[in-house]
Amino acid sequence: MKLKLIPLFFALLTTICAPGQAADIEAGQKKAQACIACHGTNGNSATPMFPVLAGQTARYLYLQLRDYKGGQRSNPMMTPMAANLSKEDMQDLAAYFASQTPLALPFVADQARVKLGFAKSEEVLCSMCHLGKMKGQNEIPKLSGQHYDYIFKQLTDFKARNRTNDGGNMTAVAQTLSDEDIVNLSHYIADLH
Repeated sequence: MKLKLIPLFFALLTTICAPGQAADIEAGQKKAQACIACHGTNGNSATPMFPVLAGQTARYLYLQLRDYKGGQRSNPMMTPMAANLSKEDMQDLAAYFASQTPLALPFVADQARVKLGFAKSEEVLCSMCHLGKMKGQNEIPKLSGQHYDYIFKQLTDFKARNRTNDGGNMTAVAQTLSDEDIVNLSHYIADLH
């Protein structure tokens, strides 16, 4: 009798764990029109202070939009943009930007700093969460292909505890970094494609 219940249990578990609805990339593209001014066409920001969204993990993008909407992450431009987004809007936008191809950025990294940044990334185990070549996974962001200025600002904000929507992981790592480490890490990461 118990063996007959196992398939029923797994069918029920699958139903409970299945997402409510799939994100709509086409709808996300339409909704993304408001994002283009800062994040560029298809999420390829040409302005170094705005992150590249193209090719970022959908889960990470969704969580950041949710955090802006909920106040766990704050930015004078993004907080109001996210305020009226529904869960469906956030999922659609995340799916759209995740499906885009990031373009190469024109930043020319200082190779001596890249070497030092790589060594620091190995020391603090960046790839344990962000994976090799900083390609990201699930709610951990893809850092490769990102602007130097944006990376530098985020590391600085984590260190200063101006950004805290990370569950404490990045804040803890950033506390161990010197200002020079942040510059070197930013050169290393911005040099990854």
